[in-house]
Order: sequence, then C-alpha cells, then structure tokens
Amino acid sequence: MAMHSNWNPWHGCIKCSEGCQNCYVYYSDRLRGKNAAEIYKTKTGFKYPLSRDRKKQYKIQSGEMLSVCMTSDFFLEEADEWRDEAWNIMRERCDVVFLLLTKRPERIRKCLPEDWGDGWDNIFLNVTCETQRRADERIPLLLELPFKHKGVYCAPLLEAVTIGKYLDSGQIEQVACGGENYGGARPCDFDWVKALREECTSRDITFCFMETGTTFIKDGREYKIESKRLQNLQAFRSGLSYQGRKLHFALRDSSGNLIPEKDLYTPHWSKKCDTCSFKILCNGCFDCGACSG
Repeated sequence: MAMHSNWNPWHGCIKCSEGCQNCYVYYSDRLRGKNAAEIYKTKTGFKYPLSRDRKKQYKIQSGEMLSVCMTSDFFLEEADEWRDEAWNIMRERCDVVFLLLTKRPERIRKCLPEDWGDGWDNIFLNVTCETQRRADERIPLLLELPFKHKGVYCAPLLEAVTIGKYLDSGQIEQVACGGENYGGARPCDFDWVKALREECTSRDITFCFMETGTTFIKDGREYKIESKRLQNLQAFRSGLSYQGRKLHFALRDSSGNLIPEKDLYTPHWSKKCDTCSFKILCNGCFDCGACSG
C-alpha cells in the first residue's frame, strides 16, 4: 500500500507480545541508527489528514481510508498525552475512514473520547492476533468494545489460529493474515492460511492473504522468499483472498450530512495492482513507484 494511505501521528513502540519479536519498525529504525523504543510525536505528520493543496482542498479526499500508527500503536500508553488531539482530527475528518490496528485492546475503553457513544462511523478497529493465545485474549475484548466496524489481523501468523466462534458474532467484517519478515523471520504454513480462509469464506467475511513472509511452508517444504514483491505475488497467485460482504461506512461532511456514495473517493489502480495481494484492502494506487522494485 502506498504511504499516502498511512497516517503516523507518533512513531516508536514498546514490544508487548510474540508478534513484536521481529518488528519491522525496529528493523527499519535500526538501519537508520535509531531506536524504535524511543517514542515521539511526529512534527510534520501529526496533522496530515488536515493538510490541504494549493486550492485549499483537502489532500485526503472524502471516502479515503487512512491506516493509523503503522509505525506505533494508537493505544500505546506512552502516547496518551497526544491521543485526544488525534481524536479531534478524526472527528473533524468524519468523511475519512481511519483504520486502527492495535495489540492493546485492554486499554481502549479508557482511551475513548467523551462523545464516543456507541462508536463513530468512520473508525475501523482491528486487533492483531498472531497466535491462538492472543486471539483468545484480544478478540473477546474487541467484541465487547463499542465500535461499529471491527476486523482482525493475524500477522505475523506464527501458528494455526482458529477464530470461527468469534466470527459467528457477526461483528467482524474483515480478516487479514500474512507471514513474518526480516531477521529471524519465523515460518508461516500455507495450511494455517487456508484454514483461516475457510473460516471466513463460509461466513462471507472478507479475507486477505497479504504476503507469504520470508519463511514459507507449503506441503511440508520450506521456502525462503526474500523479496517482498515476490511474497506479495505468491500470496496473490494462491487465489486465497476473498471479497465477502462489502464494508459500508456512513461518512458525513462537516455539517453532519451523509455523503452520497457517488461523491466519495473512487480508487485508482495501476496495471501492477492487478497482481497485488493487498488490493482487496488497499486505498488505491498513488503512482508513488514503491512497488516497482
């Protein structure tokens, strides 16, 4: 997905579970001589959803989706002092969908704004479930929280994970999974992916197999796939991604009026998007060239 689809109001994180062991943020920061455990509010990026072009129009259009805190965790304790300001931005941009992905659902309820009610229509909450233990810890909390849109990311998928009983709640709209990358990447088994997919398709829930990861097992044989592009392509070629019931976000303009579907952003796709495993989740192509390697 293009960087245009990400909003990182703060950077850095504290590792909290198995899936954090080979964190890509720690990896990329280490390459730059930085320590990802040092958490800071981003200077130029914090108000990104409010940025405008020369014509005074928002750069992020109505109907786009922004993935929030992809280099941190939105509910990180160390970010408590900045979160209200971030909520204010999401409240102001009630015409944009904000995808929150967290490993800390136990902190969410006390971090919600006072006017939250039963949830905002433009917020899509996802929890990470890399193992069965984390699925059984986090998904029940997810189901109890007042959010109108909920999803699950089994990434990095470190073992067989079954979530069918949680999908039966009817609350989870989307499931994504993928293998692990970078130094020490642990294996992802194709059989685990297929089992998750079956749980989703039998309930008409969207499923995305994002990437194989560096160490991929298929039919008992281990493959090393170093190229991220090839991991993505192999996931696409598996044909496992499945478009279930379409997500519908009731987005509103600054006056609180519902925005008609025809007036919302329509994704643009390049030719390379046709073989991209992320397409089912993606905000569209912004011709940034990031996938050309």
